[in-house]
Amino acid sequence: MLEIIQPSPDDVAPLGARIRERRKVLGLTLQAVAKEAGLTAGFISQVERGIAAPSLSSLTAIARVLGIDPSLLFAQPPGPETVTRHGARPVYGIDPNHMTYERISSTFPGNQIRAVLIHEAPGLRSEPISHEGEELFFILSGALTVEIEGHVFRLEAGDSLHFASTRVHSTWNHTNEPTTILHACTMDVFGETTRDRDA
Repeated sequence: MLEIIQPSPDDVAPLGARIRERRKVLGLTLQAVAKEAGLTAGFISQVERGIAAPSLSSLTAIARVLGIDPSLLFAQPPGPETVTRHGARPVYGIDPNHMTYERISSTFPGNQIRAVLIHEAPGLRSEPISHEGEELFFILSGALTVEIEGHVFRLEAGDSLHFASTRVHSTWNHTNEPTTILHACTMDVFGETTRDRDA
């Protein structure tokens, strides 16, 4: 059985509070953070109140607007070696009851691709977001609905979708079963480029 890495209760509870505190220190409104992060003010408010858990890309976008390393809000496992093995990768999530990740991309000078396996719970809907770069979905099992600026794509196992992340997009597991997705993107969702630059 895979080990699921979960933040300690001390880490889970204050996520929204830490985001709110940092936003207020900077004198930013919900609307200002949402606009710069490519999200909605309503979603940011839900995150701050602990009602919603952001995806990795959403958390990264919020952290950038707040001028902090995403790892200060949510610790992720370190980059794996060149090869990862089934059953040996850490499984982790901001809200493990709804979405978990297995990191499959490693880190080396100049790398551009960040990749994870995403496990989405039945009925889970992600928040609409737009950000820099591009991303690719490949459905390994289950099914997924992806909406990109009003265009709806229903993907089954074996289907893929590649698009510019600057377009507003969201996902929905419209089934009654978990869905597993190979997700690759160029957004630094692990925060390593920022840490390397600041080191």
